[in-house]
Amino acid sequence: GSWIGGSANQTALREIYEVGPNAFSIWVAVDVIVANIWMAILLTFAAKREAMDRWLKADGSAVDEVRRKAEAYEAANTRNPSLRDLMVILAFAFGATGAAHFAADFLTPWFKENLPGAAQFSLHSSFFWIVVVATAIGVALSFTPVRKLQGAGATKIGSVMIYFLIATVGLNMNIAALFATPAFFLIGALWISFHAGLMILVAKLIRAPVFFLAVGSQANIGGAASAPVVAAAFHPSLAPVGVLLAVLGYIVGTFGGWFAGQIMRVIAG
Repeated sequence: GSWIGGSANQTALREIYEVGPNAFSIWVAVDVIVANIWMAILLTFAAKREAMDRWLKADGSAVDEVRRKAEAYEAANTRNPSLRDLMVILAFAFGATGAAHFAADFLTPWFKENLPGAAQFSLHSSFFWIVVVATAIGVALSFTPVRKLQGAGATKIGSVMIYFLIATVGLNMNIAALFATPAFFLIGALWISFHAGLMILVAKLIRAPVFFLAVGSQANIGGAASAPVVAAAFHPSLAPVGVLLAVLGYIVGTFGGWFAGQIMRVIAG
């Protein structure tokens, strides 16, 4: 889950699959160490973007076009948030969370009573329904005028919440346990290596600029906490692109991680 969207997805899947604290603490350490090594490599790509684009045989004008559109959007929509803006943003955030809890309180017992076999698909998990409903509400609101709150700093407030979540997840990290079981680190390193190799291969084949490779990868691996950092390393005005890709990662991450868990369940028998 973490490497499809970020720490928020990792935490959601921990609750859905009821992962024990010992295993979770090891994987948090793997996530932090391995993912940040890859992020350092991506920042190196940003510093050498012209050389990387030449090697990829990519046309960097596409990135310039994205930058111009991002700057134009920011100039047209960004405003200093008023008290009303902040209250409305928080009202939608907490309201969606409350609605998700309300829906979960109804859906969970219904599935337990009417579809007892659905437990193997996590449909008896209250947290599963909280995440699904909250995600659905967020996606639905993005197609309404509510999306204009982005210009008043909705993303920045969301980022603050994400950093609180990351700090909470980090408190579970157990580096000592990781050194005692280095196989977990090797699994994580192999996983990221496969991801990196595939991303570079695809970028080479389609001649994509290194910007899209780096930001797309970090949006999956690190989420909204770090994708804007990588995007801004190419140009400060490109940071919102990292945020948007990270949000897409959050939407896909929980469902992708849940689906991966179901595949592993089938393989394990």
